[in-house]
Amino acid sequence: MINKSFTYKKSGVNIEAADKFVNFISKISSKKKGEKKFNNIGGFGSISDIPKGINKPKIVACTDGVGTKVEIANLLNKYDTLGIDLVAMSVNDLIVQGAKPILFLDYISLNKIILSKLKSIIKGIKKGCEIANCELVGGETAEMPGTYEKGKFDIAGFAVGIVDQEKILDKKKIKNGNLILAIPSSGIHSNGYSLVRHILDKKKINIKKSKFLKVELLKPTKIYVDEVLKLNKKNLINGCANITGGGLSDNIKRIIPDGLCANIDLNKVKTLKIFKWLKKNNISDKEMLKTFNCGVGFCLIVDQKKLNKVNRFFSREFEPYVIGKITRDKRKVKLNAQINWD
Repeated sequence: MINKSFTYKKSGVNIEAADKFVNFISKISSKKKGEKKFNNIGGFGSISDIPKGINKPKIVACTDGVGTKVEIANLLNKYDTLGIDLVAMSVNDLIVQGAKPILFLDYISLNKIILSKLKSIIKGIKKGCEIANCELVGGETAEMPGTYEKGKFDIAGFAVGIVDQEKILDKKKIKNGNLILAIPSSGIHSNGYSLVRHILDKKKINIKKSKFLKVELLKPTKIYVDEVLKLNKKNLINGCANITGGGLSDNIKRIIPDGLCANIDLNKVKTLKIFKWLKKNNISDKEMLKTFNCGVGFCLIVDQKKLNKVNRFFSREFEPYVIGKITRDKRKVKLNAQINWD
């Protein structure tokens, strides 16, 4: 009887493939011109410089994932935009407090390393970091046979930002009479996909046969870093909110001071075609507002006198528009009228 030796590879973990992936990441993580950068990829931890010119630096940290949007990517065998989503979900939270993203790390866990899939994801992460003007400094790839089914995976992101104490956006700056501006989303972003997939399943919709759904369901999350940081630098905003899970109401209430209320006119919300499509699938207005951004990806709270200056920092596609006002009320948020889905 021949004794067969046990190996890690036979158990389902391929260290050689993981090493090839690390080498690939090292190659695409090129340094910026004119800046010194530590070579972190492949080490035990990342080392980064603290940006200069910040008098009283405060560190802000965020983490998030993209949820079951990964299942849509699996279904369509298209992974190049997921990395942008991953970066967006964390850096868009950082800027709510006025922080500039400086570094990003990822965590990818999966059944089996497939280099082509991982390379596509990491290229998206790198692109997202470039849009957010931060560095991809490392991460972790965990091959976990038995935990994930064949072809299944999950991704998470971790971002660190820095802000001058004098530039922190907090509740104290929001005043009665301030305007609430909506910045359009690029689409669904990365929230509500379990409901989207439930609809697709129950109605037996094959998205591979729908050019519209193939494009819309994998549209990357808009990264608002550049515009919001420029506005904060010019002291043009008093507060802002990233509209993710929980929709307009749950996210805006997190930044409203006691005694004040975000009075929002839903009739002013400009919806996108994908949300009109979702609404037609027997979803109530309440559920739409609670689950999706409904076309509003980010909100700004500004002084009325500064409104015209704010719009100069945005392209026409993402130009902010007024959807409400800060008023005196014990309720943090008041939603008036209804969204026009026509």
